[in-house]
Amino acid sequence: MKSPTILCVLNEDEKNDFLTSELWQKLNSQSLPFEWVKTPLPEGTTIADHLDRTGAEVLVSCWSTPALPKDLLVGGDGQLKYVCHLTGTVRNLIPRELIERGLKSSNWGSGASRTVAEGGLLLILAALRRSNYWAVAMHRDGLWKDRWKVVTESLFGRSVGLHGFGAISRELVKLLRPFGGKISTFSPSLSDEALEKAGVSRAATIEDLFSSNDVIVELAPLTPKTEGMVNEKILRLIKPGGVFVNVGRGAVVDEEALVRVASEEKIQVALDVFTKEPLAVDSPLRGMSNVTLQPHIAGPTKDRRSDCGEVAVRNLEQYFAGQPMESEVTLDVYDRAS
Repeated sequence: MKSPTILCVLNEDEKNDFLTSELWQKLNSQSLPFEWVKTPLPEGTTIADHLDRTGAEVLVSCWSTPALPKDLLVGGDGQLKYVCHLTGTVRNLIPRELIERGLKSSNWGSGASRTVAEGGLLLILAALRRSNYWAVAMHRDGLWKDRWKVVTESLFGRSVGLHGFGAISRELVKLLRPFGGKISTFSPSLSDEALEKAGVSRAATIEDLFSSNDVIVELAPLTPKTEGMVNEKILRLIKPGGVFVNVGRGAVVDEEALVRVASEEKIQVALDVFTKEPLAVDSPLRGMSNVTLQPHIAGPTKDRRSDCGEVAVRNLEQYFAGQPMESEVTLDVYDRAS
């Protein structure tokens, strides 16, 4: 039987960022036929052509990898069996039908968690210190502070509520500890034992979470149950002067309601994710002095993309050893992704 082939379909920047020379060498040392096809693909060829030509069992993919066709044959001899995706969601790459027919896939899992958490901390601090307002005021308007009217706030001693408690929340807790504030979470599926281990208290309801904390960080997974869960009633529970940050999933929040609440300028808002991306040029969120915006760049940063490459190489090793992968994209994971 022919040895399985690893086919990498990446552009040069993706290869250099995610797969450092050390990781690339490790990938090449799998003692398996290995080929790198640069994107964009050669004119007149498709990804199906290259999979058929090589008989690749494994595809290493990234943002630039073209989407797989729904009718691609998978799972048999000489056919694709596993997609090792270097980034997050695979929904734009792999049709659901292929996973239903047995195609395995994995993504960066928790490889990006600490950098996303770092991005969340940045947005919390930016909102408290009113960085968005002062960046515009000084660059565009030539303003300077009026000492008695300036309102900036500190994170020290502030209570923080985390909506959701997955890998990113766990990393964010580590970064928040030095500020000495209380941390709570609303995550109904989390056990008391896990909460105690993390040193985080439980909010009995989402209403309790939003009303009893100075800072709210949105990190709940997107599911049919959580879509639009953070509605206007919930948002209005945030204390005047409070902060709402979203580095999780945009669609968990009713964005139109958020616009209405933010426009009253009673709270500070900092967003990295949105219901529809890219954010519309004419979105009312643009231009609000109390709203800090980022174009979904909380993580991983360019210099830490190799963290995700390490996850990918480990998953490849586990796949060929017949062991469970640490970040497999099952149908359930696929459906919860955005």
